[in-house]
Amino acid sequence: MDLRRQARERRQQRVRKAVQGTEERPRLCVFRSQRHVYVQVISDAGGRTLVSVSTLSRELRGVLRRTSDSEAARQVGLQVAKHCKERGITKVAFDRNGFLYHGRVKAVADGAREGGLEF
Repeated sequence: MDLRRQARERRQQRVRKAVQGTEERPRLCVFRSQRHVYVQVISDAGGRTLVSVSTLSRELRGVLRRTSDSEAARQVGLQVAKHCKERGITKVAFDRNGFLYHGRVKAVADGAREGGLEF
């Protein structure tokens, strides 16, 4: 395992200790790969995923020109906010999953806030 991945996993564990998803305030977890952005809204108390959206999702696949830029990440944030609103979720705990809070991770957060979620 390379050093960058180990460092991210250490940051991930450090963040995960502080950020717990409950039924009232589930955890919005962001994962970014080289090509795509994935977001899940997770209830740690129930141990289940409530909402899942990514750049591979059916509703975004035809809309996005590129899947690896900040605009695509913002659209994922807007979609996850829309799906959360449909399920009655208004407040979430943001989990950056060990990634630095800038670029695509920040764009997801901005899109989710724009869509009406509170962190």
